[in-house]
Amino acid sequence: MSPNNVQPQLTLLSQEQMAQVHEYALKILATTGARVDSEPARRLLARKFGSACMQDERARFPAEVVEWAIRAAPSTVDIYDRAGNHAFQLGDGRVHFGVGVTALYYQDPQTDQLTPFSRANMRDMARLGSALPHYDVISTVGIAQDVPAALSDLYGSLEMLANTTRPLVLLVSDEENFAPVLEMFEQLTGDLGQKPFVIPYFNPVSPLVMNAGTVDKMQIAIERGLPVIFSNYSMAGASTPITPAGTLAVLMAELLAGLVISQAFKEGAPVILGMLPAYFDMKTMVNFYDPQSFLLNLACAEMMAHYNLPHCGTSGSGTGWGMDFISADTYWMNTLTYTLKRGGLAPFVGDTLTSKAISPKTLVYVHEVIDQALRFADGFQLDDASAVLPEIDKAGPGGSFLSAPSTRQRFRSGYYPSPVFPRLSLEKWQAAGQPKAEQVLREATLRLMSTAPAPEDHEELLAKGERFIARCAP
Repeated sequence: MSPNNVQPQLTLLSQEQMAQVHEYALKILATTGARVDSEPARRLLARKFGSACMQDERARFPAEVVEWAIRAAPSTVDIYDRAGNHAFQLGDGRVHFGVGVTALYYQDPQTDQLTPFSRANMRDMARLGSALPHYDVISTVGIAQDVPAALSDLYGSLEMLANTTRPLVLLVSDEENFAPVLEMFEQLTGDLGQKPFVIPYFNPVSPLVMNAGTVDKMQIAIERGLPVIFSNYSMAGASTPITPAGTLAVLMAELLAGLVISQAFKEGAPVILGMLPAYFDMKTMVNFYDPQSFLLNLACAEMMAHYNLPHCGTSGSGTGWGMDFISADTYWMNTLTYTLKRGGLAPFVGDTLTSKAISPKTLVYVHEVIDQALRFADGFQLDDASAVLPEIDKAGPGGSFLSAPSTRQRFRSGYYPSPVFPRLSLEKWQAAGQPKAEQVLREATLRLMSTAPAPEDHEELLAKGERFIARCAP
């Protein structure tokens, strides 16, 4: 960062507090331990760390094993696009956003009505996300329900692959389909591990369960040379303690357990760790993000920076009833606070109605939020050239800067130009028929969706993928 750059800072934990969080997690892993449901993984852990590590299904990791895993994992992860071009590096000091994730319903941007998520919706959302430059990845947007259930993961993954060249965050709902999805990708694009554009995403089960599906799929991905995201999801007051400190301690212990297992599979395997710290409303039986959720997101980001490991955090998603005031406040709070941490991946923008539906209007609106948050986090220059004292002297008291050199150079980029919402005076707003902001957003979303292009190899990939899936049909 330039010494003349004025940049906002956001710090949550002191060094002493980070050490305390680490000690809490180490104590949980050494005493309570974590249940490992995968028999092959249990055998591997016993061989690598000694039989005392495994007692029945429960693994207890001493501090030295955890510290080894932290040192073994790489501090940065290079991610490529499908064409083999370097897309970004996790751990590079910037936040990277993505579209998703795993919705059951699609909220029509024209009518706001809900319909079961379909293959066509996956196609449209992958193209829409790719048309918006601040979305660096496309995550598995939904679960296609207009195809045979046993093949839904394959069809949905094929639509993602064929409709974007952006990196993919891959979630597979049926664990039996995980290896076939990777095999399909390999047949269509070649070796996945050489320049990885696919990042599989896995969740343990809180509290402290390394479920077999997650562990076994993680091994498959790591053996193929893929980076993996290991991220847990809490419901404070239900699956984790209701206190933020208790939730943080449990979730950190789970992440470190997953890290140890990943490095046991392959020392040096690239792993991205993070948490989705939601709360659980016992009255309404609904999970939601609370302001303290975003504090825990920042705490996790700081702990990963402390460990020198890449981070995957929350996107503020899931709230509201579409793109409304309710969803806007959580997206703004999460996006702004997370961008100030300058590092990590927030891959799940766009879902609403407790993450059961995906809203195209939300994708477009939050892209505006991301753009402004990134500008805020970048700060501004404070130096002689930027202070333009000669221009101020030339204009003098009562003068104008409309024709000043700095104005002519920067008037197109010196402030935020929204591509969606025009700046209208009262008179121009009245002359335009007093449009509502929601209607302007709707029209912009429909326009973007109608013009978002398909990749050049779209038809070829679809044809090859269809033939692969036909061979997998029961």
